[in-house]
Amino acid sequence: MEAQKPSKPTTEKVSNVRGIRNAFLVIVACFIVCVLLFIFWFGHDMHFEEGHPIDIWGTIYKGGVIVPILQTLFLTVIVLSVERWISLSSAKGKGNITKFVAAVKSCLAKKDINGAMALCDKQKGSVAAVVKSALIRYKEMDENTVLSKEQKIATLQKEVEEATALEMPALQQNLPIVATMTTLGTLVGLLGTVIGMIKSFQALAASGAPDSTELSTGISEALINTAFGIATGAFAVISYNFYTNKIDNLTYAIDEIGFSIVQTFAATH
Repeated sequence: MEAQKPSKPTTEKVSNVRGIRNAFLVIVACFIVCVLLFIFWFGHDMHFEEGHPIDIWGTIYKGGVIVPILQTLFLTVIVLSVERWISLSSAKGKGNITKFVAAVKSCLAKKDINGAMALCDKQKGSVAAVVKSALIRYKEMDENTVLSKEQKIATLQKEVEEATALEMPALQQNLPIVATMTTLGTLVGLLGTVIGMIKSFQALAASGAPDSTELSTGISEALINTAFGIATGAFAVISYNFYTNKIDNLTYAIDEIGFSIVQTFAATH
């Protein structure tokens, strides 16, 4: 009867990307800030004279109840964009990612695995974490005398894929919300525009002379909501495309080094 081999303790792998895990709390916090700002700043008496706005803040207040919702969407996009900037900067690591990729490939060409691992320790970040994970598996396969060459290469490829799959969700975190804001901001702005125009037409349809105050209020509400909706949608689109491009660059760097590691192992064994 064969003795049962003791199982190696498994350590749970976690992503190296740090960021806001619960975006709902961010949205709630932004909503509270925007409502308070709308009531106590935009709606303050110093911005009005006989009920009419005398500056831009009072004019924004005349945009109606849709304004704090649009401001919430806009502020949420700003907060999540800053959060993604910080997270992706930490994911990239300390040094230039292009130089890091070239340095690791140079070490692989010299078969200097320890040197490549030292570069990963120095660089840090998601790319370095994936590369180091693959290099550790490289050394294990190098010392393995049981598996065939094809099995070792397959194991190495699987390690790169698993390490990449671990980092990708964290890299893309909160970006779907920013993408949603591109459409939601425009639609909510359009809703505010329609509400403002309805008020304007109601003022025009009033019996006798049209109420100029009501008419101007409705037009102000329509235009302010339109402006906030367009600004929110435009900023969200720019932010989403910018960070998607940065993630693509990080993914390309991981794929490039992962391919080099596998090719180096295949060529030297």
